[in-house]
Amino acid sequence: MTPRRRTGAWQRLLRQPLPFASLVFLIGLHAAVFVGPRLWTISPQATDPLNALLDPSTEHPLGTDELGRDELARLLQGGQVSLVVGFSAMLASVIVGLLVGATAGFYAGPTRAVLMRLTDAMLAIPSFFLILAAVTVFGANPVTIVLIIGATSWMPVARVIFGETLRWKTAEFVQAAWAVGASGVYVLARHILPQTVGSVVVSATLGIGFAILTESAISYLGLGIQPPNASWGNMLQNAQQYVFTAAALAVFPGAAVTLVVLAYNFLGDGLRDALDPRL
Repeated sequence: MTPRRRTGAWQRLLRQPLPFASLVFLIGLHAAVFVGPRLWTISPQATDPLNALLDPSTEHPLGTDELGRDELARLLQGGQVSLVVGFSAMLASVIVGLLVGATAGFYAGPTRAVLMRLTDAMLAIPSFFLILAAVTVFGANPVTIVLIIGATSWMPVARVIFGETLRWKTAEFVQAAWAVGASGVYVLARHILPQTVGSVVVSATLGIGFAILTESAISYLGLGIQPPNASWGNMLQNAQQYVFTAAALAVFPGAAVTLVVLAYNFLGDGLRDALDPRL
């Protein structure tokens, strides 16, 4: 993407209040989650049973949980885990989807048929149940969760990149590169893939929201991030039995998941419009 196109895309994003507000919110949230623990130094694992289920106060701005652990410290640590897992899983899914989609779009014949039928087959499998089964078999450490979510969510990216590759494969500048003797790998990497950056960015933005939601869901079921490490999902699991006596334990992590996923979805919609001037 040329500097002029980047400037135009940024200007179009600024003219969309909701996506731009989502971008500002996400920047602020990430700064709070990753910088906050340096300022709020209470350990998220430090228990104090005598001060369990406290209401918000100056000492504990978000109160304490059933073991007396500071809820703000756990929310910040849970945010780090959820956001890192979400970003890493998105990165894995984008890399796999980009490789599969670009290869299938560029090379015709059996290669295209095999890769796209594999993509269709993966789309036909209920991914959430596949994730639950895989986590049960391979374990629930963060690396495994990242790889499993990435391995079960690359298909939409592959379909998008497949279409974009087919579109740009017949462009005049690609045909000119062929005419001067450029190799297939060079044409794909130098002339076609850069044209798909906009689609990749939009898919990545939406993929982060999906990955965070998936990690939170499997952690809520007790199959994801395991205690004493906090994630927004297992914080919701711990809070479910206190929903009527200490509702704040569920409200804060639940609101965090909801707002982050919504913000990423709004940002993805805005980037789609900003990166495609025809819209």
